Amino acid sequence: MPNSELMPIGIFARRTGLTSSALRFYADSELLQPAEVDPVSGYRYYSADQVAWATALRSLREIAMPLTSVAAVLNAGSDEAVRLIDEHVATVLEDAAAALRTAVVLKSSLVDTPSLPITALKGPVFADAVEQVLTATAHEPEMPVLVGLRLEATPEAVTLTATDRYRLSTRTLVPGEPATSAWAATVHGDELRAALTEIRRSTLVRVEATRHGIWLRLADREDQHCRLLTEEFPDYRLMLASLPEVNTRVTVSKDLLLRALEEHPGERVALRLAPHGMNILPAGDAHPDVPIPATVTGQDLRISFQLTTLYPAVSTAIGPEVMLDLRGADQPVTIRSADRGDLTTLAMPIKSHHSA
Repeated sequence: MPNSELMPIGIFARRTGLTSSALRFYADSELLQPAEVDPVSGYRYYSADQVAWATALRSLREIAMPLTSVAAVLNAGSDEAVRLIDEHVATVLEDAAAALRTAVVLKSSLVDTPSLPITALKGPVFADAVEQVLTATAHEPEMPVLVGLRLEATPEAVTLTATDRYRLSTRTLVPGEPATSAWAATVHGDELRAALTEIRRSTLVRVEATRHGIWLRLADREDQHCRLLTEEFPDYRLMLASLPEVNTRVTVSKDLLLRALEEHPGERVALRLAPHGMNILPAGDAHPDVPIPATVTGQDLRISFQLTTLYPAVSTAIGPEVMLDLRGADQPVTIRSADRGDLTTLAMPIKSHHSA
């Protein structure tokens, strides 16, 4: 007779989410042996102590981990197990990204559509611009287009734009070779980010469009391919055109502002702007105001941001000084270099705990 504290295989299967056939397979694979096997009937019994092991085994198999790796994870210490899981997930993601790129290239070849030359850009300049603008992308299942970078080319300029609904970053580049006609599409940001290392090492990047993606033809390096997103990109031009007039302008050292934001203890950052300069307000009564030398013109204003919105908007600005154009405590703030206007970020404030 089996121990009364043991569970028959059917009950254990329901407790762990594994089927009886899977439990037999893992027993044969020596990953999860029964606690006891009836010598007459061959029926298998499991203990309550094995539930956690079996549940972890099921989860590891659900992320497509091979059996040899599963065994290594289950028998490893916590730190080593975490490292092995991270390595496996990274491999899965790399394989998935490679499969997607291959599928796009294959689809393009099946429809036999020749690529359309769009423009050419200096590789290091293009890579830096992409990296700056991509800080405003986001992974939102409800709006998958927010992971994309909008690329718009005209004979005079190439404009890169991204938004996560709280920030909007846009940068304009002078093409190395002018576009023959106007063209616009939304490129998958993750795939563009993965190509940055190769783009940065190429003196010139020629952009060519296909039906499902773009080719980045690189000088003396392997060409890169990125998918296009089909969802409609937000009408950011309409939003920019509808912004109210600027009523407060601030010019401040980028390094001083970043340092103050890094040392700020809270998740929210409140700024007080007046003719004497800028103050970062304390997160609580125990902390003093942090004054920052700045040139402020226009109306006095108090405005609040999430740190995760304001910090990247300031950190990606070009040059030693940044300019903030403010329209009120509840309106988007334009953040750009004080002496170069080709990279612009709009940051959305949040409602302050205090009235302005």
